[in-house]
Amino acid sequence: MKKLNSFVLALFVVFAFTKTEAQTKKIDLAKSKIVWTGKKITGQHQGTINFKEGYLVFKDNKVAGGNFTADMTSLTNTDQTGGSKVKLEGHLKSDDFFGVYNFKTSSLVFKSIGNKGNNVYFITADLTIKGITDTVQFELLVKDNTATAKVSIDRTKYDIKYGSGSFFEDLGDKTIYNDFDLDVNLVF
Repeated sequence: MKKLNSFVLALFVVFAFTKTEAQTKKIDLAKSKIVWTGKKITGQHQGTINFKEGYLVFKDNKVAGGNFTADMTSLTNTDQTGGSKVKLEGHLKSDDFFGVYNFKTSSLVFKSIGNKGNNVYFITADLTIKGITDTVQFELLVKDNTATAKVSIDRTKYDIKYGSGSFFEDLGDKTIYNDFDLDVNLVF
């Protein structure tokens, strides 16, 4: 009986002081998506961007990291059809906006994570667009095998100034707002 108690005590000590290994969960590229919305004085446009790769890191069932790469060549417009759709997509892919022929990907890397409770995390991350990196902050909600976030991006921080009232005068109703929004849905 003494040997059994010693064994149980040793087993308890081993499990009590064993560090929990982090789990890396890759996102499902076919099911995960980014929906963008850009606004101007006279309305807005919306579309999608596909992920090239990405993963969330969990430790003790809590988000501990994340790293994502978006395929900027996949940028599409979903609220128009025909020639208008093709024209807008071409313009967004041009150097006036995202310069996708020179910058095929954008990336997001988590830098710090605050646990707000109820599976909500406050994320501070480095976002790189057109080779320029700036800090963004947003809330991430994790539920089962999904995570969602709404992120607002100031495009001028990435040298995307076309149509910005902050840099050009007398644009009138051709002014495009500096911020664009991303609705991110991750499935892993």
